[in-house]
Amino acid sequence: MSISLLNEPAEQNLNRLLETCHRNLKTVDDGLIRKAFQFSYTAHQNIQRASGEPYFIHPLAVATILAEELILDDISVAAALLHDIIEDTDYEFDFLKKEFGVTVANLVDGATKITDMFKSHEVTEAESFRKLMLFMIKDIRVILVKFADRLHNMRTLQFLPHPKQVKIATETLDIYAPLAHRFGLWQIKWELEDLSFKYLNPESYEDIFRKVNARREEREGYIGQFTNPIAERLTAAGFHFELSGRPKHFYSIYNKMVNRGKPFEEIYDLFAVRIILDTQQAYDCFTVYGIVSDIYFPVPVRFKDYISVPKHNGYQSIHTTVVGPEGKLVEVQIRTRKMHEIAEKGVAAHWSYKEAGESVVNKQSDEWISWVREIFDQADSSENPNQFIEDFKLNLFQDEIFIFTPKGDLKILPKGSTPVDFAYEIHTNVGNHCIGAKINGKIVPLNTRIDNGNQVEIITSKNQKPNPDWEKFVVTHKAKSKIRAFLNEEKRKITELGREMWEKRVKKLKLKFTDLELNKLTQDLKYSNQSAFFYAIGFGLFNHEDYLEKYIIRQTAKKEQKADEKPEFGTFEEFVKTSRSGQKTLVVEGKNANIQMNYAKCCNPVPGDEIVGYVTIGEGIKVHRKNCRNIVNYSNSEVLRLVDVDWPKGAHEDFMAGIRLSGEDRKGLVSDITNVISKTMNTNIRGLNFNTKDGIFDGSIIVFVNDVDHLLRIIDRMKRIEGVKSVARLEE
Repeated sequence: MSISLLNEPAEQNLNRLLETCHRNLKTVDDGLIRKAFQFSYTAHQNIQRASGEPYFIHPLAVATILAEELILDDISVAAALLHDIIEDTDYEFDFLKKEFGVTVANLVDGATKITDMFKSHEVTEAESFRKLMLFMIKDIRVILVKFADRLHNMRTLQFLPHPKQVKIATETLDIYAPLAHRFGLWQIKWELEDLSFKYLNPESYEDIFRKVNARREEREGYIGQFTNPIAERLTAAGFHFELSGRPKHFYSIYNKMVNRGKPFEEIYDLFAVRIILDTQQAYDCFTVYGIVSDIYFPVPVRFKDYISVPKHNGYQSIHTTVVGPEGKLVEVQIRTRKMHEIAEKGVAAHWSYKEAGESVVNKQSDEWISWVREIFDQADSSENPNQFIEDFKLNLFQDEIFIFTPKGDLKILPKGSTPVDFAYEIHTNVGNHCIGAKINGKIVPLNTRIDNGNQVEIITSKNQKPNPDWEKFVVTHKAKSKIRAFLNEEKRKITELGREMWEKRVKKLKLKFTDLELNKLTQDLKYSNQSAFFYAIGFGLFNHEDYLEKYIIRQTAKKEQKADEKPEFGTFEEFVKTSRSGQKTLVVEGKNANIQMNYAKCCNPVPGDEIVGYVTIGEGIKVHRKNCRNIVNYSNSEVLRLVDVDWPKGAHEDFMAGIRLSGEDRKGLVSDITNVISKTMNTNIRGLNFNTKDGIFDGSIIVFVNDVDHLLRIIDRMKRIEGVKSVARLEE
């Protein structure tokens, strides 16, 4: 590994990064960070960003975010410096593993594999998502590196073209911001939202930005008037604290304006302050709540205790609303310093505490990993990748409610959950056999929305099974995925039963259906595919026995009707025999001749081909195509035995030719092919034969054409049909 020497600005950047690490991180391996810095600097030195800056500015910024804002560890900082190496350079995983160790290499590999997460193509999207889940299970720092990467990209989004700005901002608002919310990364979530809002709705963003700045002094003055009495009482009580106005984020203001249908002035007048206590005791928060309530009248319905019952992402705080001076409502949040760090940095703060050996918060980290593992398992078993991704997006950002079992156990579910969601949260079998529910002792319909604090009891029956209608009202991904899994398995069993019933009856009647014939049959009966057809049989929606009896009668009638007609042909030999049967003589040396002739089997000439005669001993003239390999390879002495022959003019207007084609099977393919030949090319079809296996088709078509040019035009047009991969002249 050849490392370039650092110039003075690069050396200064490295020193600043090391200073940040030493200031914030518990332990710092200077050698590791210096080596990663120098290697990344060298690997990216010939690349520029859209802004015109050296590309290395980006990995350096990502590393700084991890060290200064998320305060992770030196391993993560090194991985951030290297996070684009595998993707943007020729260096591979094994090289990084050898040079920087397996942990750093795995973090870089994980960040690389989820770079293109949630692309438009469904299969790629689901596969990328599964990789994200898998690497998060192995090491939660992977997603933190990715958050820092996305945050810096959003901070520098102004240098990209507008279409890319919209694409990246949409992806950030749909995926990264909600995922940051789920992992408790509030500060990152808010910044990602505001930056996305800036590019997706610039007019509204600028309008709110101007109005907020215009009222800043007035707002700060009111917050000071409100907080001064609280600060005096807390100081007198011996508390050490931080008391400040809580910033309002632009996207949050905009959402409240839209959802509540109110103007900016009514939304922004909801003042908010935060009290952060330098204490280790959670009960001190309740003491402070009592002091605030003694000074200002509290609004009882606006009190929330997230300390006794934390949110799923570990968030803890007391929320209350009081009536401040001039009768204005003020939201107050009260929390300890550690609670605040977790509220701002979420899983990153938990990681830091875990590294320090503080087991008190490890339970929350384990719950995060359990959540990721559950999502991964559901992603692995999902049959519809696109549906899975949509369900996941919907569940990332939902508000939570607290529900109690009859025994008093607490369950946390998204707002709007139903008894069926609750049943599946308890256990899959409870959900599958749920037949009824009681909320606070009263029997309710299964689609009833549960309120915060309700006690729910599930009534089950071994004879009950999931109803397809349940999927319409449940809200949790777990419930949706379990219902779909059960219904899909039931559908699979019914489909297999239908297939067995069909095949058994067909065998008994001594009938045979190729895949092509069966596909045509299902299309004629208006079924989307064979599975839908067999499901209809298995479920009793289609009487296959009656159909097959009528089918035999129809086939018998057709055979009798066509007894005197020329047979269709499905083999090349039948085609050649038929195509030559109309030619009694050929033109030899410019004259019609009734001479013994045979057609060479090596090239199988048919009317319309350029041909040549070879004079044999005992077999007359053997006719070859002029480009036949045997004719081309004849010696000089054999050339003397060649004679000019041609098809007689005016013998008929059309002649038959064969075409062989193959490709990917799909619904409507045969119809498209026949339409191209008969309608687009105005050509008659003499016969066709298709076979399909494992989604691949192979077939042959016999057509009437005027000449070889006509045939070549048909072949060229058929190559343009979707799914057709190979088209050629039908020969041996």
